[in-house]
Amino acid sequence: MDNKAYLVQMKSSGVQGPARSVSAKALLGNGVHGGRGPTKTKSRRQRWEVKASAMAENTLNPIRAIVDGMKLTPNPEKPMISLSIGDPTVFGNLPTDGSVLQAMKDAIDCQQYNGYAPSVGYLKSRQAVANFYSRPEAPLQAEDVILTSGCSQAIELAISVLCNPGDNILVPRPGFSLYKTLAVSMGIEVKLYNLLPEKSWEMDLQHMESLIDERTSCLIVTNPSNPCGSVFSKDHLQKVLRVASKNCVPILADEIYSDMVFPGCSSPSLASLSSDVPVLSCGGLAKRWLVPGWRMGWILIHDRNDIFGPEIRRGLVKLSQRILGACTIVQGALESILNDTPQSFYSNTISFLKSNSEICFKELSSVPGLNPVMPSGAMYLMVGIEMDHFPDFKNDVDFTERLVTEQSVFCLPASAFEYPNFFRIVVTVPEELMVEACSRIRGFCQRYYRPPSCDGNDLDQ
Repeated sequence: MDNKAYLVQMKSSGVQGPARSVSAKALLGNGVHGGRGPTKTKSRRQRWEVKASAMAENTLNPIRAIVDGMKLTPNPEKPMISLSIGDPTVFGNLPTDGSVLQAMKDAIDCQQYNGYAPSVGYLKSRQAVANFYSRPEAPLQAEDVILTSGCSQAIELAISVLCNPGDNILVPRPGFSLYKTLAVSMGIEVKLYNLLPEKSWEMDLQHMESLIDERTSCLIVTNPSNPCGSVFSKDHLQKVLRVASKNCVPILADEIYSDMVFPGCSSPSLASLSSDVPVLSCGGLAKRWLVPGWRMGWILIHDRNDIFGPEIRRGLVKLSQRILGACTIVQGALESILNDTPQSFYSNTISFLKSNSEICFKELSSVPGLNPVMPSGAMYLMVGIEMDHFPDFKNDVDFTERLVTEQSVFCLPASAFEYPNFFRIVVTVPEELMVEACSRIRGFCQRYYRPPSCDGNDLDQ
């Protein structure tokens, strides 16, 4: 650049003064930064060296790690039956209600939701969620709701706002693998507390409390449970809250399956029972409305004693601004979806899930070497494997891998949920496929089961 003058508009105190002539040399400092010192010599890379970030390297999905390592070659003589995917839409037998689809069509046709929404969601949509979930004992307003891109983002935001690297969180075992995936990638330690299959997967409260220390930043409670299908009683949830209150630990409540509870059971929200423990409740449309691909989730902030204060709310807003949140079309439809979906739709879905669960439980309860645990809600059933009676297999991964090879039935090994020697069955498949799958599992187990030897020592090989 030559040394001729350029006209630069200068402003002072918000009032534009006359234009002044400033030379390029004065602006650039003639090789001197600000004209105050010598230019610092920059180091230059000598070769290409582009590496993945530490967060990327530390991100691991346990389910993918296990499934991708399995040799899944179905028997070509038998149609594949997949009981592994927690997506109720896979087989087409559980469509969402027509009123839900109409709400989406109306939101599209009105062309009012094609632009960007506030990062936390439209006020009207947040108020609709608040109205739907508000209870006298746990009131909600729009300001207590953050709309997210599915429940998974809600969980990510909740962990991110509560935890720093070096903190630890308490996670159920068996439990949804995403908690660990997110936490470890952020440098947060995961401490696993046990669920008890002999008590319908209740939390082992003594074990859970023994894990708490001064760096414990939140307790994750999944109710109803994935992968167990368990539903905690009011009494059990109150005991959980007492432990959290005693140790001053906030709760992240994963309640994506709230209200997907079989008749005869009840599942109050944690926040409705809490007198002092602050709760971030994560939910969404995915499971109850059978539209997981629409990616509409939310965080409900329950903090009646102002323990979170403005800081956590402000933090959630800031974190939501990293991306622009939930789909605006679904936000536009949300009020109608929540208010106009008929009760019969919910009831029919739950009736189907309970019926399939009962079929599966009954069929597998009589299979030697298997110990199914009857669920009370959600979409899953866990089955224990008495590995001592199946000496041909090393573990649950080996067992389920061979089940695919021979019977073309894929169940997810519970090692993916940190709980070996079990497998998880998704009960959303059509009834005839559930019956067929159970029949194949029975045949498989009958082939490989070895009863105890008569002398009670080694198994009869």
